[in-house]
Amino acid sequence: MHGLLRRLFAPRWQHPDPEVRLKALNQLDPQQPEQQQALKQLAQDNDSAIQLAALRALDDLPGLVATFPEHRQDDAWFNAVCQCLCGKEGHSDLQQRQNIVVKLTEPRLLNAIALQGDNLDLRLSALEQLTDDTDLIHQACHNGVAAVRHQAAKRIESEDSLKKLLKEARRDRQVIRQAREKLTQLRNDAEWLADQQAQREQLLKQLEQHANAPWEPLYGGRFRHLEREWERISHPPSVSQEQRFHQAMLSCRKTLHNHETQEQARQQSLTRRAEAERTRDQLLEGLEETLEGLAHANELTVQDIDSLRAQRQLLGQRWQSLSDQHPPSDTAQQRFSQALLRYEQCMDAWQRWQTISSDIETALANHDHAAITGYIKQCAWPKHLTPPEPLKQATALLAAKATVKPSSTSSLNALNAELDNFEHLLERGAFKSASRLYQRLKPSIDALTGDASKPLKTRLKQLGARLAELRDWRGFVAGPKREQLCASIEALADDQHMAEVAVDRHHRQLVKEWKSLGDAAANREQSARFRAASDRIHERLTPWREQLNQEREANLRGREALCEQLETLLDQPAEDADPDVLREIRDKARHQWRHYSPVPREQSEAIGRRFGAVRHRLQALIDQRAEQIATQKRTLIEHVQALQNETEEPLAARITRAKQLQQTWRTLGRAPKGEEQALWKTFRHTCDQLFAQRDAHKQEQAARQQQTLDKLQTIIDEMDSWQPTHAEELTTLETYLSHVSQLEPLPRNRRSDGMQRRLSGIVRAKRDRLSRLEVAHTVQLWHAVLPLVNAHIEADQQALAGEQPFAIDPKEVLGERLPDIFKDAHQLRNQARLATSVPLSDDQLSELEDNLSRLRVHLSLLALGSVNQRDEPLRLAIQVERLNEGIHKERSRPDEIIDILASLMALGPIPSAMWQKEAQEFDNLMSRLARVPQP
Repeated sequence: MHGLLRRLFAPRWQHPDPEVRLKALNQLDPQQPEQQQALKQLAQDNDSAIQLAALRALDDLPGLVATFPEHRQDDAWFNAVCQCLCGKEGHSDLQQRQNIVVKLTEPRLLNAIALQGDNLDLRLSALEQLTDDTDLIHQACHNGVAAVRHQAAKRIESEDSLKKLLKEARRDRQVIRQAREKLTQLRNDAEWLADQQAQREQLLKQLEQHANAPWEPLYGGRFRHLEREWERISHPPSVSQEQRFHQAMLSCRKTLHNHETQEQARQQSLTRRAEAERTRDQLLEGLEETLEGLAHANELTVQDIDSLRAQRQLLGQRWQSLSDQHPPSDTAQQRFSQALLRYEQCMDAWQRWQTISSDIETALANHDHAAITGYIKQCAWPKHLTPPEPLKQATALLAAKATVKPSSTSSLNALNAELDNFEHLLERGAFKSASRLYQRLKPSIDALTGDASKPLKTRLKQLGARLAELRDWRGFVAGPKREQLCASIEALADDQHMAEVAVDRHHRQLVKEWKSLGDAAANREQSARFRAASDRIHERLTPWREQLNQEREANLRGREALCEQLETLLDQPAEDADPDVLREIRDKARHQWRHYSPVPREQSEAIGRRFGAVRHRLQALIDQRAEQIATQKRTLIEHVQALQNETEEPLAARITRAKQLQQTWRTLGRAPKGEEQALWKTFRHTCDQLFAQRDAHKQEQAARQQQTLDKLQTIIDEMDSWQPTHAEELTTLETYLSHVSQLEPLPRNRRSDGMQRRLSGIVRAKRDRLSRLEVAHTVQLWHAVLPLVNAHIEADQQALAGEQPFAIDPKEVLGERLPDIFKDAHQLRNQARLATSVPLSDDQLSELEDNLSRLRVHLSLLALGSVNQRDEPLRLAIQVERLNEGIHKERSRPDEIIDILASLMALGPIPSAMWQKEAQEFDNLMSRLARVPQP
């Protein structure tokens, strides 16, 4: 009673009849709060049409889109969602619709929005969500907006799709042009790729031939040319090409490195040889200069002989050590032999002199001319060597005696030699030396008597005339010159505008020229004029010289301060002092030293020696620190070489450590100048070899990934070409998937993502086909047992007519074994017939009709995806049950169909009229389920 009252007084939108609720819904106003709440409740209604009408009345676009997946096959829902998203219905703003479109994944809906949207941005947003080339081709060919067509055509990249687009596009020339240009570009890219590969192969062959060739002068240039040509090719090489390239590069670099090592060794050998030659030349020049000095010395002493002997001993030792390293040249050996010969002559003469030195001194004291003559002959002192003082005195004594005896031939020869020297001095213009020699020779030659002395006197007279002529000429030239110098110095003294520096320089030059004239044409008047002008210049330059002295003192103090700073630095040097900084300090110190110039002459030598000592200490510190850095860099090279040879440690960790060692190398300073470049070449070469291992490892890893993707591509192609024809072929699909799982993990790149998307699509398609095949197989089983169903119907009719009920034996009807899926249903049908009392009540008939309709609607939902409008309540109820069952256990479509057919067989006893009413619909549904799409 209460339920009847509630039904009578309840609102019409809560009426059990869906048609009544739908009519009431059309009269509700969403602007009123109570009616809006009613519309929200109707939006949750079990009836699909009522739910759709309520959502459209509420203009609830998010709710409509959220519920759409449940009614994907319902055209009314699709049209409603499409109209609302396209802006043809509802009042949703464009931004909201765009946000919803961005999240959509349904291709059918996205295609419709791209074709019918009311805004260009909305259409483009829908187009961006489309990924299938078929959809993009459809949009590029049939969309009414040119911008959408062009954007869709721009996203098509594959050659097959572009050919299809070029074939189907007829209305837009720009789309056709884009497709044709992309196809042309693809062909050009293919040709370009083939050309790049051919170029790389040709370069590889040339580089491999070059790697096997021996070194020649153009080897390095050709190698760099081939390397540049390889880098110029923009397309990346394959793994095998990269490995061949690195192997050839290593071989070429090894050849160049070996040649550089040999060339460096040769250059070092030449340098050492040149250094040895210079050392030999210096030693020989020192000995030769010493021997020449002994020949021109005033006298020969014991110290000179001891010094000569020590120098000869040092020369012998150094010459022998240098000869052991590098043999001397013929010229150097000849010079060495001549110097040793002169040395031996000198030492032999000295030994002879030592034996007679005391005797000749005694003879000199006794004026024993005969003994002196004998001792001199016994000594046989060389003419080119300066004699000792006693021997010189003895020779002079004998010469004086020869002067007393002019008939002596040896004395005349000596005087003739002196005259030759006198003539030579006159020819050179050496007036002073010639005048002194003339004054010494004239008394000796005038004292000579006899016919033999006349040529000497005549020649002395002639040479004396030439000396007088030279004296007159000097006076003739010196007179005007002295007058000119006097005028010049007086003009310089009167010039008040010339700078002091220029005045001092000109004054010094004039004084120097005045002194060079000597006593030629000298007179007191000119000397007094010159001296007076010079004094005036000195008086004028006194302030400037005082200022210059102050500057020199300041420069001296600056140099002393510079030396003190450097000494302080060197007394407490930093342990980790950078040699580059020390070199900079050295260079700046030299610059400052030159800046502090001039200094007082008295202290210049002392401060120069002090700065030289400091600079030597600073250079020694630089060399010490540079050598320490060189040691550290050699240690770094050893570490890198150890990393290169290490095989147990991972390559990535070794590369990281190598980069850290490179950073450490950069923080260090420079090694000694001749060693830094060699160390850097070795370090860089070792690091390059280690990085080449990394590159080879990367290429190998890329090759493995490429092989994995190639295998996956092969499996995908096989799956795509495989078309299952029986439901039992599910194991084949599982086998393919197990092969794919063995290849995981896959590399992450565009190719892998595209292949995985394609694989997912193929798997979905194959599973769907297998499901359809399983459904078709189930329907075939139903058709096979359909005689048994008809037998049950006839047995039900007999039982309902009042006859004795009986059980049906499937073997008698089918002649074969009943499928397992229908055994339980067959037994339930027999049991229901045997247990049913006749006649059936109205409630039983109504229940049978409801169950039969429910099975029909459920089967129609699975076969067609939709039902008639009158069956909407049953559809909603079935949907709810399916959702509740899906929470606990997901059921497949074939399983649901099997359950429906089993329930249909188990349903009974049922009147024949009721069965015939639904039988045709069941047959139609079965025929639809039995259809399998063509592969």
